[in-house]
Amino acid sequence: MKIAIPTQNGQVSGHFGHCPQFTLVDIEEGGVKEKNLIDNPGHQPGFLPKFLAEKGVQCIIAGGMGGQAQDLFASYNVQVITGAQGAIDQVIKNFIEGKLISTDSVCTEHEHAGSCGGH
Repeated sequence: MKIAIPTQNGQVSGHFGHCPQFTLVDIEEGGVKEKNLIDNPGHQPGFLPKFLAEKGVQCIIAGGMGGQAQDLFASYNVQVITGAQGAIDQVIKNFIEGKLISTDSVCTEHEHAGSCGGH
């Protein structure tokens, strides 16, 4: 399974579209097979869900995300987990161990540039 995590300074970014990078992780047999950082190609409405789906992403783990993006990810059959916080490696570990639970939160404000409410 390939997951994507919006990343800022080694931590989960508060809002997926405004992150400087994404951590892409290939998980096989209960472990990390490969982990890479890629630059965010830019926050444009509707672009990132397609971009990440075309990279083979099957799940995105984010701090916060707007409803339109969540709907677009669903249309590409990409699972969305919101409410994640903390260091990327710990979030990956929690995901692999089945300890990462989505808050299903939806961001409604987009004036921010790096955080989303209390996520």
